[in-house]
Amino acid sequence: MPNKQFLSENMLENGFLGYNASFMLDFVVCALILVVPVLIYSLYLVKIQKRFTAHRNVQLGLAVVLLIAVGLFEVDLQLVHGGWENVVNKDARNPRLASETLEFVEKILWVHLVFAISTPILWAVTIVLALKRFPKPVMPGTHSSLHRKLGWASMLDLVLTSITGLIFYYYAFMV
Repeated sequence: MPNKQFLSENMLENGFLGYNASFMLDFVVCALILVVPVLIYSLYLVKIQKRFTAHRNVQLGLAVVLLIAVGLFEVDLQLVHGGWENVVNKDARNPRLASETLEFVEKILWVHLVFAISTPILWAVTIVLALKRFPKPVMPGTHSSLHRKLGWASMLDLVLTSITGLIFYYYAFMV
């Protein structure tokens, strides 16, 4: 019988997707994949079904889940592992990525961070203004035009965060 404690520690240290990342990095990668279909569903709710309250609830739920996931991810990455380079090259004696590849991956990470930092700011503005300016019960109003623009910008930013995050994961752990 395998040692459960060993399996648990090994999974937290090495993740679960099989690419020698951390558990939280694998978790966030899965979240990045799942976020796009949830956004499409939310868009379907508001555009096709005209279910404005359901759209609001999906957006709020997604924002809370992603905020918690990213918060836990940052704690794990920065405090537990001491930075992304330590996750990529866990074994300093036998690094997975050579220095020139590490520099390339770092450039990808910087592009990702542009979107990863702007997304929660833009999304927070979109959500806060919507909560303040839309009537209750939720229905279209004078704020709808600006909300539509902010919503599309937030969605595009979040999709670009997902795409660039997946590209980073690919080059850092899968190649």
